[in-house]
Amino acid sequence: MRIIKTRAYARAGLVGNPSDGYHGRTISIIVRNFAAEVVIYEWPELEIVPTRQDQCRFDSLGDLLRDVRLNGYYGGLRLVKAAIKRFSDYCETNGITLPKQNFAIRYDSTIPRQVGLAGSSAIITATMRGLCSFYGVEIPKQVLPSLVLSVETDEIGIAAGLQDRVTQTYEGLVYMDFDREYMAVNGYGIYENLDTSLLPPLYLAYQLELAESSDVFHSNIRQRYDRGEAEVVGAMKRFGELARDGRERLLACDHNAFAQLMNLNFDTRRLIYNLNPRHIRMIDLARSLGASAHFAGSGGSIIGVYEDEAMFRSLKKAFEAERCAVIKPLV
Repeated sequence: MRIIKTRAYARAGLVGNPSDGYHGRTISIIVRNFAAEVVIYEWPELEIVPTRQDQCRFDSLGDLLRDVRLNGYYGGLRLVKAAIKRFSDYCETNGITLPKQNFAIRYDSTIPRQVGLAGSSAIITATMRGLCSFYGVEIPKQVLPSLVLSVETDEIGIAAGLQDRVTQTYEGLVYMDFDREYMAVNGYGIYENLDTSLLPPLYLAYQLELAESSDVFHSNIRQRYDRGEAEVVGAMKRFGELARDGRERLLACDHNAFAQLMNLNFDTRRLIYNLNPRHIRMIDLARSLGASAHFAGSGGSIIGVYEDEAMFRSLKKAFEAERCAVIKPLV
């Protein structure tokens, strides 16, 4: 029996986020320390196999409540189910006839939940890759991120942007330009892989306790942007400028300037978002130790540049006291 295994990794935004949903620019990295994996194989029936994140039996009410806080009411099953539906729609729209061949599919994920490391989009991306391999379908690389995004925005109703899906498709270090006119013509943005050797030494810190979902984080910014609120529109433009400048600083190997751009990105974000005080505490703690700091995603994890091993050890010790883990992201 042919068994197909596909993966998609966690993502951390460096500069420009969260302007990806507002025709801005971003720079992000893949974090290979964590991944979502999908296994798919031929089966008499089409079956989505529940995993430990989709359990329905609990030892106590407290266990159920903890599970709901961690996985919501649906776990990852709805992501897989919606991805299968969207994959079928794509094939039908593009005149691709799928063989009458059923499969069983299951997923697993080591990506920390609800700390802004793109765990949901990783499950969908891995599912799409698995379905493509199983049916022998090729989806253009530049198209796949938009298809993955449509699973969340159109099928499930989750507020999101393209950054996570582009990074998880292209992998490594990715510069993205979501120019409005270019996207209107092509249906996707301008995506560029940069040499990962250009990166400064990076740390990633994330909460070991639950944060909040990205849907909560982005809750009212879209409305304020659509109303033309000057502060929000100006901030989104500024994020894009920081990403453009960040690309130039990376190409010039100017790590100090790049670290300051990361700081400016967070400082700009802080002007328009109502941020969780615990997340702000993470930023302030890292900066107090001499590192730069910026949200890796929607909150609950931060990323920045550190100077040397002594500083990294200080970061690790300080964050462990705050019930946060600190790692060096594998890109």
